[in-house]
Amino acid sequence: MTDDQLRAEVRAWLAENWDPNTDRAEWAMRVFDAGWAAPSWEPDFGGRELSDSQSRIVAAEFASVGARGTGADRADMLACTVHDLGTDEQKRRLIPPSVRGETKWCLLYSEPGAGSDLAGLRTRAERDGEDWIVNGQKVWTSFAAIADYGLLVARTDSGVPKHKGISFFIFPMRQAGVEVRPIHQITGESEFNEVFITDARVPNANLIGEPGGGWPVLQLALAYERRLMGDLARTSKAGRDLKPDADSLIGMARAAGKLNDSHIRQEIAVVDGYAAVNRWNTQRAKATTDRVEAATLLALGKIAMSRILHQTARVATEIVGPESMLSGADHPVGDAVTFRTLNAYFTSIGGGTDQIQRNIVGERILGLPKEPEPFRDTPFRDLPSGS
Repeated sequence: MTDDQLRAEVRAWLAENWDPNTDRAEWAMRVFDAGWAAPSWEPDFGGRELSDSQSRIVAAEFASVGARGTGADRADMLACTVHDLGTDEQKRRLIPPSVRGETKWCLLYSEPGAGSDLAGLRTRAERDGEDWIVNGQKVWTSFAAIADYGLLVARTDSGVPKHKGISFFIFPMRQAGVEVRPIHQITGESEFNEVFITDARVPNANLIGEPGGGWPVLQLALAYERRLMGDLARTSKAGRDLKPDADSLIGMARAAGKLNDSHIRQEIAVVDGYAAVNRWNTQRAKATTDRVEAATLLALGKIAMSRILHQTARVATEIVGPESMLSGADHPVGDAVTFRTLNAYFTSIGGGTDQIQRNIVGERILGLPKEPEPFRDTPFRDLPSGS
């Protein structure tokens, strides 16, 4: 169908079905059965096999009436990863409940000694019959306390070079041997956690790909994470994800009586320019069928979003002036600007640091020489270690 026909159908369906008072689980099932939950996927997984751009049209129509439940084909990293690389059995078992919101997930990637260099991870998974026994520690894990599953990377073979001995699992979080400890952040929140794993188990049926073949799976999952971070950026304590854009700055400048200030107008235009270029790069990434190109462009988009967030926070601080130093309920504008400024650093770190993304762009787009890798072919267990 054409885009206009699609808009008309979604609007008609929402007019007939959407009620803000509908039970969340009932609404999720209704959206899934109608094929709006993951519009670009197959009907078995809550979709209608639409294009990515048409999936975004569906999302826009849902957002226009305040309806939830769509966009899992972009935002649900567990479902996206399993959809692309899982077996048919894994897809049938794991995707529908995740898309319907019946199960929640978290990311078990980073470790205290393996953040930017994820291939240096030391969490171990050892085969025991039909299960794997996992021991190790993860850090900076959002939603770990409420997750049913974790997307886990663990070392299953230390006798090969570090990138080759890693496996990717859908790890059950609600079991003995999993301890979650909140991390206190500069914003006053505790969105992230440390996760300690001691003799916990994950079924072999939850292994995505082959044993030792988890690095390519992780790269795909990271690409989805970077795309999501490029699409959305948290800019308020309310928990709603908003686009950091020129419109919000224009409204702020108008309220502060500074919209006619030529310097402020120029700074807002710079933000708008960054955002426009980022949109074009994102569209290009989604249009290509080359996964390497798409992952590289999404790395560029992740850097761009980080730059946009920092620039937006800087301009907002200029607009608000001294009030930006105030916080708390008695100073809502200053409090919001302070939060935006502090939280911008999260985007510079999460999903791979800006520095790592620049390395990816430098090597894969600009063709710059890679950094020396003297231990490229060294088995992981023989790598020099400070421990």
